[in-house]
Amino acid sequence: MPGFVVPMPPLADVVFLSKMKKLPVDWKQPQGEEGKQYPDAFKPEERAAVPEPMCYFFCASTNKYHVENAKKIGKMFKDFAHEALNKTKDAVDMWRLEAKFKDLKVMSVSAIGAPGCLDGPKLKDKYIGWEPTEKNMKAYAKAVKEGVSKCWEEWQSKVTVPGLPWYPAFAAFPSASAPPMPNIPMPLITCPSPMMSKMTPMALKSAMVDALDGGVKDKDSDKQYEALFEAIGTAIATAFLAWLPMQMVMNVMGKGPIPSFAPPYVPVGPVVGGDNIAAPGHLAA
Repeated sequence: MPGFVVPMPPLADVVFLSKMKKLPVDWKQPQGEEGKQYPDAFKPEERAAVPEPMCYFFCASTNKYHVENAKKIGKMFKDFAHEALNKTKDAVDMWRLEAKFKDLKVMSVSAIGAPGCLDGPKLKDKYIGWEPTEKNMKAYAKAVKEGVSKCWEEWQSKVTVPGLPWYPAFAAFPSASAPPMPNIPMPLITCPSPMMSKMTPMALKSAMVDALDGGVKDKDSDKQYEALFEAIGTAIATAFLAWLPMQMVMNVMGKGPIPSFAPPYVPVGPVVGGDNIAAPGHLAA
């Protein structure tokens, strides 16, 4: 089963565009004598360039140089946002392959897992092959990796298994101990986490902003980085929310003793105080 299936880039595009960022920042049409001279400084075709549809930045005027600058910077931001989302999707897929449930308690049919039972690598270590060369983009990439990973880890660290009926055969098993058996597949959303709030658009945006280099922030008077991180955070949060009910928890091998087993008088009994085999792959399918 695929990980994030929601098409994130178009959603990020819409969110960024809604912020109405404009280039050049704070530009105003010259007035007075300068206003009379300004049009004469350009050829007619340079005064009426066509803005690019769905460009991340609106141009302050139809001046050719304003339009071209908005296109150039807008493409840079859009390409970065799309790459950030694609790399996040890939990182989640790699995380899924290594994630596992551990330290579960098996009591009859039920599996019980305390916060911390979902184990997995740090998400930021799974962003492979993403090292922008441009200074600001490099700082943005670092902020995305660290911010998203921080929120993901906080959600993951509080995931629980609230007594789910994963092992129906363990209600009455004819043996002194039950051998390893896979759980009944259930959606990951049935394993709640009180830190779900960390995977919301504003929490993800805030984490990325906090992780961004202070020098880069100070040079951005228009706070374009906030629009960028909100666009990325909204897309990731939406994809995450759609992923939870689709991601199945499978092949969690439960086992355990059956203290009441005493044939021929008690030929079957429930598993009591069992556990599980913590092997990667519980979220791989």
